[in-house]
Amino acid sequence: MKIGLLAPPWAAVPPPGYGGTESVVCQLAHGLTAAGHEVVLYATGDSTARVPTVRGTAAADWHRIGLGEVELPHVMGGYEALAGCDVIHDHTLLGPAWALASGHDRVVTTCHGPFSGELRAIYGRYGKRVPVVAVSHDQASHAPEIAVDRVIHHGLDPDDYAPGSGGGGYLVFLGRMTPDKGIREAILAARAAGTPLVIAAKNREPVERAYFAEQVQPLLRDDVDFIGEVAGEAKLALLGAAKALLNPIQWAEPFGLVMIEAMACGTPVIACPNGAAPEIVDSGETGFLCDDFDELVNAIHDVDSLSRDACRAAVVERFSTSRMIDDHLDLYREMLAR
Repeated sequence: MKIGLLAPPWAAVPPPGYGGTESVVCQLAHGLTAAGHEVVLYATGDSTARVPTVRGTAAADWHRIGLGEVELPHVMGGYEALAGCDVIHDHTLLGPAWALASGHDRVVTTCHGPFSGELRAIYGRYGKRVPVVAVSHDQASHAPEIAVDRVIHHGLDPDDYAPGSGGGGYLVFLGRMTPDKGIREAILAARAAGTPLVIAAKNREPVERAYFAEQVQPLLRDDVDFIGEVAGEAKLALLGAAKALLNPIQWAEPFGLVMIEAMACGTPVIACPNGAAPEIVDSGETGFLCDDFDELVNAIHDVDSLSRDACRAAVVERFSTSRMIDDHLDLYREMLAR
């Protein structure tokens, strides 16, 4: 099967820093290739995925993220480049609209954001014409009128994540510098538990910098180390040495790739039971799901009782790239058989 993957223009594949969607596209590209299929990736010119790549914009354009005048030319070029594929798997927002307008068929799209606001109306219309993949059951449940064809959890290659000992003695927060990620709550809970916290957060966009200046920076003390954005081996080392990932998300996050990344390193996850977290974390086994501040503090005290081997085993069994690839191939074959 020849499979075209259309990535957004906002980050390279794989991303050099923060970029959940692009990380997933990279896993798909490598996993489908390993499964014996021909993959063509359409992505930004600075992408380094190990598959044949047609390069759209010269480099990722995160400074103008979300602008239609950036995304639309990118997806137009993408559909031209991938026209000979048996299936085109679109990970952009505007791409399916262009596919429908220009007569492309055998197109599937994954929604990586929440089914809310304008996205709910957009994917409601898409779902009537193209298969829509949701990344968690919670994401799909927020818009039952959308014809979701599949729920496919993200996956990663456990071989890329060496188990860590957790011997660093600190908690880690990894994500974006925004209120919905719960950074302020993480600082206060770690401080109340008397445990150092390392914050590795993307802090590039104006809204992120404003939140940092107003809500996070005033709380920084010697027990909190803000190190900025990390990636690659530095990220894996940081996760592996942490006692736990402290992830008190304040919104219904559609998935949360960082949780399975931590678990792959053997690191338990302390989170709030919002969004997909209950689909990922088995409370009392691979982490704790906490309803309030006191539960967060108690979970920090209790996290050493959890098995790091169990955390990694959960990823191998339920969140591997091979499982994600099998799920997608089932969908692609069904599309071709229709």
